[in-house]
Amino acid sequence: MVRVKRGLMTRKRHKKILKATKWYRLLNSRVFSRAKNAWMKAGLNAYIGRKRKKRDFRRLWTARINVSARLNWTTYSKLIGAMYSKQVKLNRKVLSNLAITNPTIFTNVVNFTK
Repeated sequence: MVRVKRGLMTRKRHKKILKATKWYRLLNSRVFSRAKNAWMKAGLNAYIGRKRKKRDFRRLWTARINVSARLNWTTYSKLIGAMYSKQVKLNRKVLSNLAITNPTIFTNVVNFTK
């Protein structure tokens, strides 16, 4: 049997992880075992953050629409319900942008749905 020396691939794998964790704090950027754990946790947090971003933006849009709707003497839930019944095809992102940039157009949409 021929002896297989495995240092080359191990070093290559270690360097890849250490390069990815270059700017991490303390030993997380220098010690492979710590760096690997930090890298895995960072990847998990990034994944969670990508999912959470969608949730957070929808909450922000809802809050903005609610404030603007209350300025027009209605509530968010009544406005959305009326929009569904009138079949107005504006999503929450568009409504939020209208409420901020063009309050008069938002008022027209609210008056149309009443």
